[in-house]
Amino acid sequence: MKTTDKIKSGVGAAAGTATAIGGQTAAMGIATTFGTASTGTAISTLSGAAATNAATAWLGGGALSAGGFGMAGGTVVLTAIPIIGGIAAVGALGYGIHKYYKSKKQRR
Repeated sequence: MKTTDKIKSGVGAAAGTATAIGGQTAAMGIATTFGTASTGTAISTLSGAAATNAATAWLGGGALSAGGFGMAGGTVVLTAIPIIGGIAAVGALGYGIHKYYKSKKQRR
């Protein structure tokens, strides 16, 4: 098995795992830092439930009244992040296993 294949598999598995574990927190942090509520107020100036709701709606493409998917869309995004991260991690591990057995077969 080539060293580059080991690196690809390891980096992919690590990135997928990191996304699965911390992706939701990172997404909410980005929304809170850079997002704007439908009222035009920076989400970073809000607190409590207002901040959470505005950040979730921002991740959903904006408020329903503004043409976005609102909090429901944001919830879908937040729910999908760990699933996608898990799929990426498993895919990277599968790639590594495939390359390992392929190289083992070629050595025979």
